[in-house]
Amino acid sequence: MKPTQRPYQTEEDYWCIREFLREVSLHNNRHDFSWSLLRWDYWRWHVNENIFHMKLEDVVTLWELNGQIVAMLNPDGDNEAFFQIHPAFQDQVSMSEMLDVAEAKLPKTKDEGKKELIVWVNAADEATKGLFTERGYVRSKFLAEHMRRRFFSQPIPDSAPKSGYSVRALGDENELPARSWLSWKVFHPDEPDEKYQGWEWYRNVQRVPLYRRDLDIVAVAEDGELAAFCTVWFDDVTRTAVFEPVGTHPNHQKRGLGKAVMSEGLRRAERLGATLATVSSYGTAAHALYESMGFTEFDLLEPWIKEW
Repeated sequence: MKPTQRPYQTEEDYWCIREFLREVSLHNNRHDFSWSLLRWDYWRWHVNENIFHMKLEDVVTLWELNGQIVAMLNPDGDNEAFFQIHPAFQDQVSMSEMLDVAEAKLPKTKDEGKKELIVWVNAADEATKGLFTERGYVRSKFLAEHMRRRFFSQPIPDSAPKSGYSVRALGDENELPARSWLSWKVFHPDEPDEKYQGWEWYRNVQRVPLYRRDLDIVAVAEDGELAAFCTVWFDDVTRTAVFEPVGTHPNHQKRGLGKAVMSEGLRRAERLGATLATVSSYGTAAHALYESMGFTEFDLLEPWIKEW
């Protein structure tokens, strides 16, 4: 039987997608060949709600068999496509059909009228890469995503903060402006401060169903300034702890604070019952930090691009 295609329709679909992604993760032995539950949640409440403001009905497409979701197409940015397919239904889902929908719904139209789409694929998936090649895609110049994992059978590094710093959970709402400012300085180190647009966006981060303030870890300098952070998201169904995001203020780097907050996050996740931790990295510095924390095993997610 062929799966039927339909657009995202109601908030109920959001919750069904969460269960679908949990099932896919467990079927894939918790490899992130499809999006993790957290990545969907984080995209829904932070990336899209705070940045892109896409209508889910316009950009998320589902494939169903007997009322069960077996595949999903969704964006991340405004010209990207990600393909989530339940491995038990791999032979019944047409990747070519999913690509047709992606090219119809998700490309960016450039100034000269051309369209551009970036599609993401597991680097080991030769069949899908072959299809992309046939359809005119080439490997993009953008960096691949290293989807890293470590098991809690490994010892957690004992990375204490440098003298003058302490590590703790984020405080109440009164501390959200400082936490937001820290994110701005970490991810926009070369931007003028006048571009900073406030802290209210962090309320949406805290609306993510998996959010726990006791897993929102910060390093604090002696003068009370927030200096580094890592947010950990624990799913008790898959027993997986996802680290997203991790960062250190430019003025406090090279002091071991990234390791310190991650060590604390790992310890807290272990106490909750996590058996696997994951984190993604792109650049050299992030690779080095996560490898030093035991995240040495990884799958590669490659971007491919087409212009027409």
